[in-house]
Amino acid sequence: MRLKVYLSGEIHSDWRTTIAEGIKAAALDIELSGPITNHEASDDCGEVILGAEENPFWKDHKASKINALRTRKLINDADIVVVRFGDKYKQWNAAFDAGYAAALNKSLIVMHDPKITHPLKEVDAAAQAVCETPEQVVEIFKYIARDQ
Repeated sequence: MRLKVYLSGEIHSDWRTTIAEGIKAAALDIELSGPITNHEASDDCGEVILGAEENPFWKDHKASKINALRTRKLINDADIVVVRFGDKYKQWNAAFDAGYAAALNKSLIVMHDPKITHPLKEVDAAAQAVCETPEQVVEIFKYIARDQ
């Protein structure tokens, strides 16, 4: 079974690499995609492509719209969306991606530390699975891919 999986969420840890390595080790037929994880490139793409802005609002506005082109396309194409919430920063974009995926009726896996369960209760309620580690995500994929 071929699956397309979009990996959304925090960009300050190696969780995406752990999932990719687990998929490879299990020989699963899964194509991964995700946002631009280079923070500077993501924040600056609007100015780099469309020109500089004096007002930080318009700088962010340009970048967020360009990033949304990629995000919407990849979430639309995905069979499953995995959203990782870290505890170091608030990932408003991750919450938005989870809501967008849910609105499209995409299968959703949410991953976060139990310490932030309460603020994410509505996001968790929309998910088909809520877990804590990238290894658990890989185990979910292995289960989904089972023949019997």
